[in-house]
Amino acid sequence: MPIEFKKKPGLVAYLTAGDPDLATTRDIALAAIDNGADVIELGVPFSDPLADGPVIQRASERAVAKGTTLTDVLALAKEIRAARPQAGLILFSYLNPVLRLGMKDFCARAAEAGADGVLLTDMIVEEAGEYLEAMNANKLAPVFLAAPTSPDVRLKAIAEASQGFVYAISRVGITGTQSSLTGDASQVVTRLRQFTELPIAVGFGISNAQHVRAVGEFADAAVVGSALVQLIEKTPRGQEAEAVGRFVAELRG
Repeated sequence: MPIEFKKKPGLVAYLTAGDPDLATTRDIALAAIDNGADVIELGVPFSDPLADGPVIQRASERAVAKGTTLTDVLALAKEIRAARPQAGLILFSYLNPVLRLGMKDFCARAAEAGADGVLLTDMIVEEAGEYLEAMNANKLAPVFLAAPTSPDVRLKAIAEASQGFVYAISRVGITGTQSSLTGDASQVVTRLRQFTELPIAVGFGISNAQHVRAVGEFADAAVVGSALVQLIEKTPRGQEAEAVGRFVAELRG
């Protein structure tokens, strides 16, 4: 089932679960939803987040140091789903924590928690057979990353394996904010359109309302991650949810 974005462009908000703590992450997620985020991408903290830039790496380190586990994130997802049943909810993880829990067990528990789908950042489509089987058995939408450097044959495979939406990376490299979007972003979306009718979300470097508007010219949704995580890092304790709510409202404005 495709994820529904109520207005174009849709807005996907990435949060590192457990930074600064699980209760605050819950409040931040609800504030983001209430101010216009269509989907919460709930990041499972990992000790070696190779695809992420320094902002999300630091958040992951803080959450891991607090003892945040995949089981904690699943419990948090269940709370968010109960509080805001209308919102999209994607679990974002590296493969290692999922394998430690067990692929089938993870998918069953993700579905029970109310997740709509899962994005495993280091799961490549060519090796995803067991993963897709477990996801389909639990009616979860797998979301895959599509890079500007991928040949068309690989984009086709990614598009065909994806459900919910396809996540188009705006540039090659790690996550992080940037001053402007590259032409690679629109080109990879155009190429993906040949192979899927699913919504296409663009992420990596989307950090302000201007970027969100620009993405809306050629894609269905924008993913904002590092800018949100950096805002949480810089905001005094106890004020994070309010700050994120204001920022998401600005992105929507």
